[in-house]
Amino acid sequence: MTDITASPSAWRDFLTQQGAQFDDQGQDVLGFGTATPQSLESFVAPLTDLGLIAATGEEAAAFLHGQLTNDVQHLTADAARLAGYCSPKGRLLATLLMWRDEAGIFLQLPRALQPAIQKRLQMFILRAKAKLADVSAERAVLGLVGPATANALAEWFPVLPAAPYDKLDNSHGTLIRLADAAGSPRYQWIAAVDTLSTAWPKLVQHLKPTATLAWRLSDIRAGVPGILAATQEQFVPQMINFELIGGVNFKKGCYPGQEIVARSQYLGKLKRRTLLATIASAGARAGDEVFAAADPGQPCGMVVNAEPLDQDHALALVEMKLAAADDTVHLGAAGGPALHFHDLPYELADPQ
Repeated sequence: MTDITASPSAWRDFLTQQGAQFDDQGQDVLGFGTATPQSLESFVAPLTDLGLIAATGEEAAAFLHGQLTNDVQHLTADAARLAGYCSPKGRLLATLLMWRDEAGIFLQLPRALQPAIQKRLQMFILRAKAKLADVSAERAVLGLVGPATANALAEWFPVLPAAPYDKLDNSHGTLIRLADAAGSPRYQWIAAVDTLSTAWPKLVQHLKPTATLAWRLSDIRAGVPGILAATQEQFVPQMINFELIGGVNFKKGCYPGQEIVARSQYLGKLKRRTLLATIASAGARAGDEVFAAADPGQPCGMVVNAEPLDQDHALALVEMKLAAADDTVHLGAAGGPALHFHDLPYELADPQ
């Protein structure tokens, strides 16, 4: 029997055989035929845009604990956590999902950022007994969303993680529950390529296979931001609500930018936050500026994440001055496409 894990392109080759169409870079799955990813209730999406770093060695946890915004030392095997990696100025270089198992600690982030972030982390290992490795090709990832996921996963995970960021490991891989989106549960199944390839035909009996962007839309609906190349070093964690969704531990001690992040938390009321919005333009992108009609000469904020909903609209997370939220806000210029704001699935609590 051929070992499907032998080639780094094995997962992509398998998905192509199942009807997946990829973008020009070979990174995103654009869809499986005629499915409309924006409107599916229950779906499965290959998360081929994500990279994975494995940290191993007896001092790996201590090393990462001193680099990231969240507690790594006390990360247990039954949980995953969000974390940020900041510059010395407290600005986010990356947002990560992290977990651990008997093999080590894993950091998941956009594949486009993974090589540079890994290289930067590697610079600071120095004498620490820790090693970093790119294991993106060794473990494939599926995103599963909706009420049909319990039946879809029952053969491999009879009991699902009960709450967001709970994690299960067994011989079939790792299953992490993520923050719900619009009331629907969301999971990531991370496993060897052959495991997910074998499971795929049964999964798609319950869940509609669809584009990678469907998962990113679900992240936006859940109010979970992600730093991309266009937004690196633009935000301190609180500006994208990162402490509200469990991405920052204020008791863990030092990491790059920690003093600035702490100062933002405890000195005065935060004047900038990230809001959920529909934008009257399918072309909205991360890094685009937004402008309030009352002050058209300077931007009041920036798009953190955006994905198209249809030919004329995008759903977005937009970092901006809270004072401008009651004004008319537009993309790109004061006369640009309008933003319509929605309630986030969590409260924008004061930091005090």
